[in-house]
Amino acid sequence: MPDADAMTVVLFSVFVALVIIGVPIAFVLGISSLAAMYFVADYPMQVVVQRMFAGVDSFPLMAIPFFMLAGAVMEKGGITKRIINFALSLVGGLRGSLAHVVSISGVIMGGISGSGVADTAAIGTLMVPEMKKRGYELPFSAALVAASGSIGLIIPPSIAMILYGVSSGTSIGDLFMAGFLPGILIAAGFMMVSHFHAKKRNYPAEPRMTRAEKLVCFKDSIWALLLPIIIIVGIRMGVFTPTEGGVVAAVYAIVIGKFVYKELAWSDFSEIFSSAVSSTATISFLIATASLFGWILASEQIPQQISETILSISSNKYAILLMIIGLLLVVGVFMDLGPAIIILVPVLVPVATSLDINLTQFGLIMVMTLTIGLLTPPVGTALYVASNISKVSLSRLSVAALPFVGVMLFVLLLMAFIPGLTTWVIK
Repeated sequence: MPDADAMTVVLFSVFVALVIIGVPIAFVLGISSLAAMYFVADYPMQVVVQRMFAGVDSFPLMAIPFFMLAGAVMEKGGITKRIINFALSLVGGLRGSLAHVVSISGVIMGGISGSGVADTAAIGTLMVPEMKKRGYELPFSAALVAASGSIGLIIPPSIAMILYGVSSGTSIGDLFMAGFLPGILIAAGFMMVSHFHAKKRNYPAEPRMTRAEKLVCFKDSIWALLLPIIIIVGIRMGVFTPTEGGVVAAVYAIVIGKFVYKELAWSDFSEIFSSAVSSTATISFLIATASLFGWILASEQIPQQISETILSISSNKYAILLMIIGLLLVVGVFMDLGPAIIILVPVLVPVATSLDINLTQFGLIMVMTLTIGLLTPPVGTALYVASNISKVSLSRLSVAALPFVGVMLFVLLLMAFIPGLTTWVIK
């Protein structure tokens, strides 16, 4: 048997060293695991392949490539444009209308793709140039786009929720239902921040649409708006599983984009499938290496040690919840959400269970806290996407995102300390 202390030292020393020098997190997880196994343990190297394959050999995880495909089709097939037009029909006449459109679009599009980064790119590509033309400050516009795109990881169907559900054995359908209220509250908070900025900076109001014009926008967007409803109702009613829901989303998006809106050309499909495959491969490799890393942690009983240490500090449920949220906020600064969930679920779920915290509520807390990491450098992937679109420096963008991070933290604390806000939808 390997020396547990030496194994832990090598594992985390290599991990920290690689993170510091900027190695991508998927390779960090794999290399640190290999180093610990090769230099300390006597495990056969075949275990590496076995554990990595076992990490991705899951039927629910098959939902991820299909939701990725749906997101790629959404952008090319005119769905994103119609969602934005529909959102504009709702807020025309309000000062800072385009800012409100971004927040509403984040909620609706989150109900289709399940990917915060994809939604940030789709919304930002269309909205940042339009907001710039109308005199909105670029840092504010880009920060709002990054924050609103991140709602896609909370509003169902969420890829992050799928990862948590697979890792913890929690119902993915329950997790999806629990994500609605916090997602809507966050978007409402963003709209309040936008209203304050719009009045302070005198941002323009877009023309108010007549009832007839609103009806035209609604009719034009109805097929796009039906997609998240079909997915959530279908999963909740037991018509199909989350994985089958991903297939439904992808097929539906293709049919609507190609045959209803007629904006998809056959030549677009090579780019769409290439984008979906590339995104899926990245996530799958992350899951595989994180699974290997997590298996080593489990074999050395590190989760149990951490759990016992946390519980020894305090017996107060809410004090421990605050400590966990603080830990997740720090982790989110340095690690992508996917591998963080896979690694930390085995560590933290036993703590939640011992404190009698509902695992659906706890999953929502984990996902919401780690989602904030999309808006905090150095990892902050949503910030990088928004920075690339707007050409605003990451430092200026990070400062502009602080009010939106504040909104997300406030809603997070509501969900953490008022369990009924989460659990009422799954009883």
